[in-house]
Amino acid sequence: QVHLVESGGGLVQAGGSLRLSCTASGNGVSINVMGWYRQAPGKQRELVAGITSTGMSEYADSLKGRFTISGDNAKNTVFLQMNSLQVADTAVSYCRAECYFPASDRYLEVWGQGTLVTVSS
Repeated sequence: QVHLVESGGGLVQAGGSLRLSCTASGNGVSINVMGWYRQAPGKQRELVAGITSTGMSEYADSLKGRFTISGDNAKNTVFLQMNSLQVADTAVSYCRAECYFPASDRYLEVWGQGTLVTVSS
């Protein structure tokens, strides 16, 4: 079993920055991909950014240049640096991990509980 613990959400004024972190814990697991999704009020959950264990990253086109994802493989932790935040960035941010269990040759998708990011005008 894998657990994801998210932190870093909160309230910030427009133009400000926040840094989210997410740490995965579990035994006998290899974390292949970690990423962030977000869900704004009344909208569907959408990809923000993801990063593989080899360091390859992808971003939602609309967020490139403002958001940066990075990872620490040794700690199974992923970070999301969010700059120049806008009111439209207000959302619940969810961490997601793609996990592999070598002993059972099993793949598992795991989601965090979410952390609220609120940007005020």
